[in-house]
Amino acid sequence: MSDLINDGMTRVFWVSSIANINAPTASELTAGNDFTARITPDGLKVDPSTADVDTSSLASTFDTKTVGRVGYDAELTFKRGTTGAEDLPYTTLKYGVSGYLAIRRGVAYATAWAAGQKAEIYPATCGEPQNTAPAANEVMKFVSPLKITSPPATAATVA
Repeated sequence: MSDLINDGMTRVFWVSSIANINAPTASELTAGNDFTARITPDGLKVDPSTADVDTSSLASTFDTKTVGRVGYDAELTFKRGTTGAEDLPYTTLKYGVSGYLAIRRGVAYATAWAAGQKAEIYPATCGEPQNTAPAANEVMKFVSPLKITSPPATAATVA
């Protein structure tokens, strides 16, 4: 048995336009901004939550539930940069900016987007950027909270 190592196996792009989130094209994804190298190692957070729906009745002697609405808490933590290109996430992901968070996992970062690859596509609007508190022996960072605006395609196939 072997384990898939995470280091260097994730790609994160911010894309302004995707015609079909279930089948984004390689050219649509490539046209986006590659923010992978600016995200901290623990800075990619896209956490789903599923609400409970109570299905018990007055006659029930056991609490039963089924799945309800799904939501996502999403945020990206970035390193600030000293050049315009390095600081592009900070100047791009401003309050109210909408686009698509595109994530590919399990393929080497340096591998270009290609047809047949699996991707996660999250339609999102940016919240107010949050500068993190300064700390010794750390780079300057900021957090971009993302509001997922419609159901994502968490198992999209690149066309």
